[in-house]
Formats: sequence, C-alpha cells, structure tokens
Amino acid sequence: MKTNILILQHISVEDPGFIKDLMIKDNFNLKTIKLYKKEKIPKDLKKYDAMFSMGGPMDTWMENKYPWLKDEKKAIHEYVVKLKKPFLGFCLGCQLLGEVLGGKVEKMEKSEIGILDLYMQNGYIKDTLFQNFDISIKVLQWHSYQVNNLSNVKILASSDLCKYQAFRYKQHAYGIQFHLETKNNTIKNWASIPEYKKSLENSLGTGSMEKLENDTLTYLNIMNKNVTSMYQGFKSIIKK
Repeated sequence: MKTNILILQHISVEDPGFIKDLMIKDNFNLKTIKLYKKEKIPKDLKKYDAMFSMGGPMDTWMENKYPWLKDEKKAIHEYVVKLKKPFLGFCLGCQLLGEVLGGKVEKMEKSEIGILDLYMQNGYIKDTLFQNFDISIKVLQWHSYQVNNLSNVKILASSDLCKYQAFRYKQHAYGIQFHLETKNNTIKNWASIPEYKKSLENSLGTGSMEKLENDTLTYLNIMNKNVTSMYQGFKSIIKK
C-alpha cells in the first residue's frame, strides 16, 4: 500500500524541494493542494499518512487577503491535535503550526536571511528527526516573523534571533522555521518573487542574490545530508 502525503503549498516556488525528490524515489503518493490557486483542502484528512505545510510570502494573520489561511489552520488543527498524525511545517508552515498550538506569531526586530548558524538544544540527540545532526549547523534562513510563547512543545533548535527554530509537538508534529529542503535552484527561484527579492535586498543589500546563491551551494551537500537524515526519521514516524 502506497504512503499518501498531503502537501499544502502557498506559492509555486516553495514545494518540499529535496524532500520531494526523496519521497518520489520512495514511490510515495503526493497530493499537492495549491492554495495560491484557491484549490480546496480535502475534507477527509484521515486517508493521508502525513501532512506538509510549506513556506510562502504571506503571514499567518493575513486572512482577509488570503481567506484560505483560515481553512488551513482548521485543517492543521484537525490533523495534528485531533487525529494526531505526522506533520511537518516549514517557515510559514512552522508559524501556522505554532499559532494553532496557542503560540503568537510576531515580527522580528531583525530579519534572518542567509546561510546562518543554527544551534541544537538539550535533548535533540534523542529526537527521531534530529538525532544525527551536529550540535551546530549551517542552514538557509529567510523570514522576518517568528512564533513565540509556546508552552506545549519541545524546542529542538534555536538561533541567536529566533528561539523556536525547530520544535516538536508530542511525538508526531514538527515546526521547522529554517530551510533544509534546499536545492541548487532554490535561491534563484525564490528571488524571482518580488516580496522575497525585496526582503533579501533589504537585509543583505542590492545584488545580494548571487552571493547568497554561492553561499547556499557551498553548504548544499551538508544540508542535503542533514535533510535526508531528517526525512528518514520522519518516515519512521509515518510507519508507526
């Protein structure tokens, strides 16, 4: 029987990336809901073995502009809290999970954009997804909002500016603020989006795309290695 994965996608250039390639190799059945094209989230979520919520240029509070955010929050709550099924949320998806779990999404004093240091926290070595990570790693960051005030999760990774870089709810749901799903064309694709290009240049200066692209390629192999390890751990949760 095939493993069925539901992917909630907020913009064309942000899909599960390298993780998607791994899932295709494993012959997973991938169902992508393009929310930015007003595609509807399936009503019967029980038939999916795992849910992914990806990144995007919008923020969690923009429900008037993006009405489907309300439906997505309801779906995440049903899937994670009620059904207790495996979930991975990246960037915006991380913040949506945090808000669903009672946290507050707030604008940061300073954006995190670039290849930056991430620090694993106490107990990460026992976590199914992160147990093989070094205690300090380089990751791609691209966000100006973060989730705060979560009391019911295990913090697995933090950065200098963001406490909840990776967290786990119970044993089946993860919020991941940073990007490990990166591929060799990720930066170029993201920089084609006006909101992303503006935030990049505001943070790193005009013409910074080429430098960030080169920095990303420098660490791409180790990021691919880490996300493969993380994916293998997530697969074991799916199969329980």
